[in-house]
Amino acid sequence: MTGSGEDWLSDGLDIDGAECGLWVSGVDYVAGWRAAREAADGLNRALLGAGFELSQVRAVASTDECGRAVVRVAGRLDAVDRLTGLLEGVAVGDGGAA
Repeated sequence: MTGSGEDWLSDGLDIDGAECGLWVSGVDYVAGWRAAREAADGLNRALLGAGFELSQVRAVASTDECGRAVVRVAGRLDAVDRLTGLLEGVAVGDGGAA
């Protein structure tokens, strides 16, 4: 699911981002990215189930400088505002328990 965007070849790899430093030899970035992609796919399925379009807001797999899995949420402001309202409503509804 994370690869369904128009820039799916670089999806989540941060190959041109400001935080993209040198890759460290011996760090398994691929394993971290695979774990992040699995989590991002799950979140994207939940977003779709909640009525969002992945072209508006979606989870993107990535890794940090140590190769740990990272999932970022990226989207248009209106969709992110809608997601924020949805999450705030859930938090208020159950006392904020996670």
